[in-house]
Amino acid sequence: MTTPTGTIQFPFETRQLDNGLKVILQPDRSSPVVAVHVMYHVGSKNERPGGTGFAHLFEHLLFQGSEHVAEAEHFRLIQEAGGTLNGSTWFDRTNYFETVPSHQLDLALWLEADRMGWFLPSISQAKLDNQRDVVKNERRQSYENRPYGLAPETVLHHAFPEGHPYRHPTIGYMEDIDRANLEDVRRFFRVWYGPANAVLVLCGDFEVEDAMRRVKRFFGEIPWGDTPVRPAPAPPSDGGSQIVRLEDGVSVPRVYIMYDAPSFRSAEYETSALIASVLAGGRSSRLYQELVYERRIAADVHANVWPLEDVGMLWVVATARPGVDAESLRVGVDETISSLADHPAGDDEVAGARRRARRQLLLQLESVGGRASALAHAAVLRGEPDYVNASFDRYGAVQPADLRALVSRVLTDERRTVVEVVPRESALETDPQPGTRS
Repeated sequence: MTTPTGTIQFPFETRQLDNGLKVILQPDRSSPVVAVHVMYHVGSKNERPGGTGFAHLFEHLLFQGSEHVAEAEHFRLIQEAGGTLNGSTWFDRTNYFETVPSHQLDLALWLEADRMGWFLPSISQAKLDNQRDVVKNERRQSYENRPYGLAPETVLHHAFPEGHPYRHPTIGYMEDIDRANLEDVRRFFRVWYGPANAVLVLCGDFEVEDAMRRVKRFFGEIPWGDTPVRPAPAPPSDGGSQIVRLEDGVSVPRVYIMYDAPSFRSAEYETSALIASVLAGGRSSRLYQELVYERRIAADVHANVWPLEDVGMLWVVATARPGVDAESLRVGVDETISSLADHPAGDDEVAGARRRARRQLLLQLESVGGRASALAHAAVLRGEPDYVNASFDRYGAVQPADLRALVSRVLTDERRTVVEVVPRESALETDPQPGTRS
């Protein structure tokens, strides 16, 4: 909700069970539903060398049943109760979430508790092999056989040095997915899926003390578990500008540019998000006006920042119009971005970027599911769930001078990696081509 002064304020309480499980409770009696969100502080950056894609594979496995829940029953039970559910994995976290009618809160809590505390007895080689095939097929469909699908992972590969935890994509590589075995599954679960490495968020129609009694009933007897050893702070990315050419089965070129930017934990995160908005936050943005309307060399362009825990990534992606080559498009993007230093964003541009950012916040937070996700991300990645309430004002406080200072530091050749995706020269060529520097 918004206060009379125009800020966001969602009252919530934070509790902790004896086994280390952090619980965030945000009651909202406006609709008879409740969102249950469990986020584990583990993602692809926590994978061992040669084990890429394991966190994502593990997310799939946790939908295959637990000691008291049969295979595929999690989906059936929630959907028959009138709810929705899903899960996802990223670099820094893995989450599982349901939104159910409020009288079905016990069902959602029991299902999440059973896979947190009683997953291992249910795992089998057959389930592992089945989900391995599912994940490999997902990689083929969403990455290898999709136009431009290999571009983001090519950017990461060239932006970060060998051994960097953010160098590989969350989906992982085929050979590593094939390498996963049951002992890896058991080890990963024991280390990363204990209650002390998780946050449970409830948003919706419940009474706080009653909800806590239910949480203790279902989660309270799960043991603390192992204490994870996290990677050391990530080393910096390689210095120097890199331009990589990637051939793909596409009809027009596309340019991907990623800048080393402030992380989600940084005090400058909101400023970097507003820079992305000024560059390509809609049709009035600089890149859209210059490349789509004026020069007519781009069909579309967009920019965003990835809210990551240990690093920051500011992405700019532009797709060429037919007949425009990748180098011409890249030069046009570079010139427009460079002009932001010579002609800084003024009051009106920054005010527009602030309004867009705040509107996106309101759209995310209007549902109990979106609010639960935001609280979980803020609690896990920042250690600060109240960021959900503070972020509206933090965006509002960003001034043109803040953008000017950050632009001069971040939008430089030394802090960027470029991948130009170009049509394959041979129509007979079908295998994905590795990126090569130019």
